[in-house]
Amino acid sequence: MDYLKIQGIDSLNGTIQISGAKNASLPLIAMTILAKNKVSLKNLPHVADINTLLKLLSNLGAVCTTDETSTIIDTSTLNQTKATYDIVKTMRASILVLGPILARFGHCEVSLPGGCAIGQRPIDLHLKALEHMGAKIDIKSGYVQATAPNGLKGCEIIFDKITVTGTANIVMAAALADGATTITNAAREPEVVQLCEVLNNSGVTIEGIGTAVITVHGTNGKLINIDEFSIIPDRIEAGTYLCAGAITNSELTLKNVNAKHLGAVLSKLEEMGNKFTITPDTITIHPTANLKPVKIITQEYPAFPTDMQAQFLALATQAHGVSIIEERLFENRFMHVSELQRMGADITLNGHVATVNGKNELSGTDVMATDLRASSALVLAALVADGETDIHRIYHLDRGYDSLEKKLQAVGATIQRLKE
Repeated sequence: MDYLKIQGIDSLNGTIQISGAKNASLPLIAMTILAKNKVSLKNLPHVADINTLLKLLSNLGAVCTTDETSTIIDTSTLNQTKATYDIVKTMRASILVLGPILARFGHCEVSLPGGCAIGQRPIDLHLKALEHMGAKIDIKSGYVQATAPNGLKGCEIIFDKITVTGTANIVMAAALADGATTITNAAREPEVVQLCEVLNNSGVTIEGIGTAVITVHGTNGKLINIDEFSIIPDRIEAGTYLCAGAITNSELTLKNVNAKHLGAVLSKLEEMGNKFTITPDTITIHPTANLKPVKIITQEYPAFPTDMQAQFLALATQAHGVSIIEERLFENRFMHVSELQRMGADITLNGHVATVNGKNELSGTDVMATDLRASSALVLAALVADGETDIHRIYHLDRGYDSLEKKLQAVGATIQRLKE
């Protein structure tokens, strides 16, 4: 098993290329199930979750090939409609194949995804919406068994709470449905927006893209032709490296990034005293002599993202004063706190609120990653800790960060990937 060894440093300097967004790539890969042609996707990140979903499609009969610039997915050869537990258990986002397979074939079996380290992520909203569209849903032997022998029907769907994967799943199901489907309280994340835009460009008329009310006009079972497209930049990866610049008081430039997707993150960094130079595809963060404390509440886009909470908690340890971070989306997303405390962080937890008393002098030690974003928080803390930090269980990190240690090495970090 791999681990990272990081030596605390004074500062970083240079340019980091941001990869394609993992959270955009996953639904877009699943979307190829709706295509009648081979689909070429550019800018897919090289991360474990992408490989898992491509393996799932291959097991269903698709042919996936990758060269230096593109991944080509041919789902015309699909001959299975059962997503088995051995793959689904490794990545909850595998549930994204449910909507498109059901819409295309009229039946589908997908293993229940099981537990998640950061808290409950129930799929009941997905299933309830599919039932409204005419599907019959049974839960049997750990599998969601869905049938729609007469096809899915357009209808009115109101999500009780905002769900990103639920919105994506139902948008894909609605793409081949008979009639129009209106989704109220839809997720507005850039990753959902790109899914809708690609479908809209492929002949599925979608109204309200980027708003909380989306109307999808289905093709009544007709598969669609999807032209080549490129995955949007990963806003969470970008936000993580901005935090790396802020925590080390460094000047870093990010390339292939969309600042419009990072509004809440940039706003909070500015509150902490950071300044930026922004162009259409770059962001440069400039050094600041005195990091200020911050108050953060995680909420759905366009508010502050839960996927940046851990990184800002690490950053807050270097701010002068008391920072308060409230996690409203996942009940178990403060597992990194105990590891940061091992490094010397002064953090108090009270339910879903973390209070950070800064500035803390951190010390390198052995720590353990507990989930994807917690992993990156430990990397950030290690960059400014005195001495060496060994971060174990970094397979979590590999799920969502493309070549993290190489990108940090290129801007001056002393970081190695080693074997246990």
